[in-house]
Amino acid sequence: MKLVKLLANLGYGSRKETQRLIRSGVVTDDTGAVLSDSDLPPFERIRVRGEELDPPSPMVLMLNKPDGYTCSTEDPGDTIYHLLPPRYAQRNPGLNPIGRLDKDTTGLLLLTDDGKLLHKIIHPKSGCLKVYHVILDRPLEGHEGELFESGTLVLNSETKPLLPAKLEVLGEKEALVTLHEGRYHQVRRMFAAAGNHVLALKRISIGGLHLPDDLDEGEWCELTVDEIASIFTS
Repeated sequence: MKLVKLLANLGYGSRKETQRLIRSGVVTDDTGAVLSDSDLPPFERIRVRGEELDPPSPMVLMLNKPDGYTCSTEDPGDTIYHLLPPRYAQRNPGLNPIGRLDKDTTGLLLLTDDGKLLHKIIHPKSGCLKVYHVILDRPLEGHEGELFESGTLVLNSETKPLLPAKLEVLGEKEALVTLHEGRYHQVRRMFAAAGNHVLALKRISIGGLHLPDDLDEGEWCELTVDEIASIFTS
């Protein structure tokens, strides 16, 4: 792979733009030697304006999504990509969310440019349970757990029953919900079916991977190999 293509794939610009970037002299190796179009030292030695390159593909990021951000690049408002370096939205292969969160849902969101990993995580057979922290408008009445776990609950406008889900009551208006699947607005619609309304919803884990306490809203980090493997444990 040529240096021009490598930089373009990492989102540093189109091929013409990265070619101009290289010819401007700001692409060097770790000794400061200016690189040309035909040079391609080891990835970890390449610098752009003195900074190391963004992580290569495959890459997995964990983002603590704030309220008010959508997961679509086509949305005219605030999107999760505004929380990342601008280049990340231009990477090839693209960086996509692994199971989207609604605009008003916060918490653990994974993004990757690894299509096989994405489909492995979201496939129901993966066993990657998703846990949500829920704040409700009205007190729980006591029947919700049985309803969610029954495997017979059919959401409005659907015909297929939901897979059994677990409800853990934390307080009068607070609970954890564990899902085996991820249908559109599922947690909110489940509580609506039970006669309640969700005020706040936060995803706190996927499989064995938990949102760390020290990752503030709007912050993100790259996952290690061990952290990625933990997704498939519980």
